[in-house]
Amino acid sequence: MENPELYIGIMSGTSLDGIDVALLDFSGRAPKLIATHYEPYQEALRQSLLALHTPAGDELQRASLIANTLATLYADAVSKLLEKSDASPAEIRAIGCHGQTIRHRPEHGYTIQLGNGAMLAEISGITTINDFRSRDIAAGGQGAPLVPAFHQQLLRHPETHRVIVNIGGISNLTDLAPGKPACGFDCGPGNLLMDAWMQHHTGQTYDKNGALAASGAVLKSLLENLLQESYFSMPPPKSCGRDLFNLHWLSSKLKGNESVADVQATLLELTCTCIATSIIRHCEGAQEIYLCGGGAHNAALISRLQAMLPEALIRLTDDLGINADWLEAIAFAWLAKQTLDRHPANLPEVTGARHPCILGAIHQA
Repeated sequence: MENPELYIGIMSGTSLDGIDVALLDFSGRAPKLIATHYEPYQEALRQSLLALHTPAGDELQRASLIANTLATLYADAVSKLLEKSDASPAEIRAIGCHGQTIRHRPEHGYTIQLGNGAMLAEISGITTINDFRSRDIAAGGQGAPLVPAFHQQLLRHPETHRVIVNIGGISNLTDLAPGKPACGFDCGPGNLLMDAWMQHHTGQTYDKNGALAASGAVLKSLLENLLQESYFSMPPPKSCGRDLFNLHWLSSKLKGNESVADVQATLLELTCTCIATSIIRHCEGAQEIYLCGGGAHNAALISRLQAMLPEALIRLTDDLGINADWLEAIAFAWLAKQTLDRHPANLPEVTGARHPCILGAIHQA
């Protein structure tokens, strides 16, 4: 029996809901998920993070202090994870930490994910790898999405054309066509706009099972207006975030007399249209579509996607042995392993980088 090769992945995504932490053993042929932990964000932290997405005064200090706060929260989440698994910090080879994105501007040559990696290594006593995206951007890439490399390694089938769709704050896909290099890109808004609209009008952080959206009617003129955004017609490689898709962007498209439910229905239709159109245009012949991320549990969204893509089988990545709720945290544990093993982990076909790169900044324990 092989000795365990343990890594921890930490993911805090665009949805700003909280921290996903996963402990993996990579000693076998496939990664083994040992334990998971979820730590929700307090509303005050969430609002502070949202505020940093928009230029304002004293940004440097505010961002630095929040980065330190996040490092402490990450370390606490790691401690709780280890308690569940009976593993000790000394047994963990590394933490792979995505950090919290507050700006993503690859067109200007930078991306910012908060979370003080040096502090996390110091508090946890575990070697920490963060800032995975900057190296790809330095090589001319988008720095995102990075998870397609993990999809290609673990979820490709030699004969079946699969597409993996992550529906987090932003939706992105990975096309795994047999005999072809993997490709992938950000489709557009996932849950981001729906969650923001819900929070603003109902105080709820998300629309459970798409119930509010299902109670409304799609506003065709609004949908057409939203789809005029130039991002949707851009060819890959491409990536996006709150820098573009946010409540201000949505508000600029509204007349002001729309019902809350109708706008929510239209936003769900926008998310589904972005995903379905991306698959039809760029993943011709897709036979199986596997969903992950928070949107994978939105019954109304899945039903609408299936109606738009009637020829494809739509399932969760659970059916492939990777839990849909934890896939991205698992992927960042894998990315940390790639870094320490000195293996490139970006896919130039996905990000547009000039060459493969070893990703991440290493902070030794």
